[in-house]
Amino acid sequence: MLIQGIRLLDFDGSVKSQNKLILKYNAEVLDLKDLASASRLWMNQRTADLISKRIKGSSFNKATFLGSGDFHHLSSLLLNQINEPLTLIVFDFHPDWDILPPRLGCGSWVTQALKNKYISKCLIIGASSTDLSWPLIQSANLNSLNNDRLEIYPYLHNSTRVFLRNIPENKSVSFQKSFLSTKISWSNLKYKNLDEFFRSLVLALETKKAYVSIDKDCLLNDYALTNWEEGRLSLDQLLIMLRMIKNNLDIVGLDITGDYSKNSAIGIVKGVISRLDHPKVVKANNLPQDCITAINESTNLKILEVLNS
Repeated sequence: MLIQGIRLLDFDGSVKSQNKLILKYNAEVLDLKDLASASRLWMNQRTADLISKRIKGSSFNKATFLGSGDFHHLSSLLLNQINEPLTLIVFDFHPDWDILPPRLGCGSWVTQALKNKYISKCLIIGASSTDLSWPLIQSANLNSLNNDRLEIYPYLHNSTRVFLRNIPENKSVSFQKSFLSTKISWSNLKYKNLDEFFRSLVLALETKKAYVSIDKDCLLNDYALTNWEEGRLSLDQLLIMLRMIKNNLDIVGLDITGDYSKNSAIGIVKGVISRLDHPKVVKANNLPQDCITAINESTNLKILEVLNS
């Protein structure tokens, strides 16, 4: 996939201000700000249908920017436009595999995407958040580990204990069962030769077409300023893995989230959940907007440069 242009689903203005990016890649901008409050964090089926209708007919083979990670669940709508078997590769600090409502939410979109029959496998790379810890792990989509359909590789996460849940055999985790609980040990990237490990992971894929979804909150703050927690990956590590994907797989779709916008959820329920879910302190809150824009734009450009080289 050569990135000849980009498509911006503009909910929050976080990417539209990145002038070098917009000009270099001749951005197609779809103004969706009127649906921002209904879409941020989660959306109902009516909003999802409206968005799907608005983006229908736009250029799917462009890299799609979604804005803040609050809109990452739009990835599941984009995946619905594909009708061929593929591997979904997700770079994210969060696994986004919750099974609790809301169904169309930024914390559950991977679970929703796995209902798509064309997704033969999903790899989640870099997830290291407390979503993998107790008690949040209790509502994770552990059944998706069955037959290795989902593999999850944190950058670094301690072992986790989950209670009264069955965990299928899976090549990306090891576990030790006791009477009421199971101890999960993760296959952490930090202790691997990333180049060799990720190459073996990619080459072992049966389906050679891939959709790539990148949430820049998987990165250290030096490379991404988001409204979520700081990730653990360096930009060089992310680019090594993207280059491996580009050289060995056919990328049929790509989206990028993790640009910065303030937590501006509207309504009592969304407002309360937004305050509970988002970290109280993020580095971007204390920086001028032009600094935030420059750092995020630089990373966006480097990602696209690797994929287009």
